[in-house]
Amino acid sequence: MPDTRTVTRFAPSPTGRLHVGNLRTALLNWMIARKAGGTFILRLDDTDPERSKTEYADAIRRDLEWLGLDWDREETQSARLDRYAAAADEMRAAGRLYEAFETPTELDLKRKKQLNMGKPPVYDRAALALSDEDRDRLRAERGGHWRFKLDQSRIEWTDGILGDLSIDAASVSDPVLIRGDGQVLYTIASVVDDTDMGVTHVVRGSDHVTNTATQIQIMAALGHDHPAFAHHSLLTGPQGEALSKRLGTLALGDLREDGIEPMALLSLMARLGSNQPVTLRDTPAELAEHFDLSQFGVAPTKFDVADLRPLTAARLAALPRSAVDAEFEAAGVPEDARDAVWAVIHENVDRRSDIAGWWQLLTEGATPDIPEEDRGFVTEALALLPDAPWTATTWSDWTAAVKDKTGRKGKTLFKPLRHAVTGRANGPDMGDLMPLMRAKPRL
Repeated sequence: MPDTRTVTRFAPSPTGRLHVGNLRTALLNWMIARKAGGTFILRLDDTDPERSKTEYADAIRRDLEWLGLDWDREETQSARLDRYAAAADEMRAAGRLYEAFETPTELDLKRKKQLNMGKPPVYDRAALALSDEDRDRLRAERGGHWRFKLDQSRIEWTDGILGDLSIDAASVSDPVLIRGDGQVLYTIASVVDDTDMGVTHVVRGSDHVTNTATQIQIMAALGHDHPAFAHHSLLTGPQGEALSKRLGTLALGDLREDGIEPMALLSLMARLGSNQPVTLRDTPAELAEHFDLSQFGVAPTKFDVADLRPLTAARLAALPRSAVDAEFEAAGVPEDARDAVWAVIHENVDRRSDIAGWWQLLTEGATPDIPEEDRGFVTEALALLPDAPWTATTWSDWTAAVKDKTGRKGKTLFKPLRHAVTGRANGPDMGDLMPLMRAKPRL
């Protein structure tokens, strides 16, 4: 039965392009909402006015639309600053939010001193000992930032992937919620939004575990229970290297431009890090139907962009001709020829743009680069090839004639002739391809 109470969200910052790491978080939250029949919110974390850009927000929407990950409503954090201010006032009144004045340099010196003494680099709460006069003086000199005063007890919750977790709040610095320039930071904005919007499930990377602990306390301070949290493993490169160094080449927009099919990407990301095999699905809804968060593990998960190429080819091979009509139209393929062409080439298309290349081959022929050792053989063979139009028996008749004339057979016969006709080492069955071709090869 649908559970319409389920609410999840994807909260990217419009300060750059989405990459595969972002997608994994978005997809897992989307599948939870869709499987339950609940609500999926796109929430733009745009509280940084200098780095947040309209073009990045537009690109986020475009990437999600390309993937078919729809959202039920959109929120922007920049429109909710009054709510964050009210929550901050509530915590100040309760003695849970205090002003501190250390500069980044001073904080760095404190951390280094603590590390040199073998202590954890946790903020020492020196600001709590300041007198009112001290605060007034420092506020006039430099302005202050606002920290949440953690209750230094253990914070415990059952994680949807990591299991039972317990973090000693005394080992964590009181988090800064509001910067000295007044900018609201992620920690408080996310808490207020999640509680106001009734978010029931939050899935994000395991690098957020400490954030989750502090946010659980902030939610409690505001009088709210916390959602169900789950922290997925972080992606690495194929050799286990940090993926963060390569994210510039793994932007969703770049993968789209490279011809990766949306369902190839989603099918891989929906199972990556789980104990289930990757299964190529037809729609995002099918992925949600078969989704099970309990199947995901805690170990770092390897991602190899090369895995997307065969999945894309398999996805394209399974598509009906109508699904690639736009590419046929762009290539100038007459409508009455499209079914026949697609039936022959569909298992040999690695990306949609390949369709234009196949049509060019069929209409204009190929100019192959023949190795010198095969040039005499190919010249002799082409003299035996009749002019187009060709039939379904042309290839078999021609290769038989060439075999009789030259004595070649097997790969030494068929490979050079395929290359001579198509300019390619591989492709569809030549008996099927040649009837579609209109021009004799040129050497």
